[in-house]
Amino acid sequence: MSTEQPQPGPGGEPERNRPPDAEPGRHRPVDPANSRDPGLPPAPPPPAAGDTTGVAGVGGADRYGSNPYGGPQGAADPLAGMPPLAPLGRRLLARIIDMLVVGIPMTLLLWPIIGAYDFDDGGGGEGYLRQAVIILVYFVYEGLMLSARGQTLGKMAMRIRVAMLADGSVPQGRPGWLRAAVYSLPQLVSCVGFVFWLVNVLFCTWDQPYRQCLHDKAARTVVVTAR
Repeated sequence: MSTEQPQPGPGGEPERNRPPDAEPGRHRPVDPANSRDPGLPPAPPPPAAGDTTGVAGVGGADRYGSNPYGGPQGAADPLAGMPPLAPLGRRLLARIIDMLVVGIPMTLLLWPIIGAYDFDDGGGGEGYLRQAVIILVYFVYEGLMLSARGQTLGKMAMRIRVAMLADGSVPQGRPGWLRAAVYSLPQLVSCVGFVFWLVNVLFCTWDQPYRQCLHDKAARTVVVTAR
């Protein structure tokens, strides 16, 4: 019979009495990266540096909702970070209000000087002079208002505004005056001016994706809803 005693292990207790999980190499720290349930699909890798896919405001979505203007392949929204485009009905009502704001006072002021509108005049002589004065006053009115805040009184009432297409800023200076000039001044030319004005104001009904009139394209502006 052997009288040899079991040798103590590294921890001071006999090797044969050490529990299985206490054997060297059997007990390892848990790796958090491998702690998922093996029945679940692997976790997606973290996004690479500079990858903005799926980030709000980038790749076709912004704080105003989904991408209504981007291309079919998910192109970035050209108006990302800007309010939605203004409805055409509100734009029309804003123009009507502005015409009344300018037209009524100017007609009353010109009445003692030029006289009442004479339908038998056929638009010549005094009728053309009255129309030219009103058009010029409307041009100055719109140019000043757009350069100052991107809104006329009509646009303020309809809660819409004119914004630069590039960054949504107020069309201060040249863009505001250019937009007002392309809308108003061609009407000073008899017949041809009216045709241009008609095409201009209707252009936004078929223009995509910005719904611009010709005066918007000239000034590189869009009409959006105001907050």
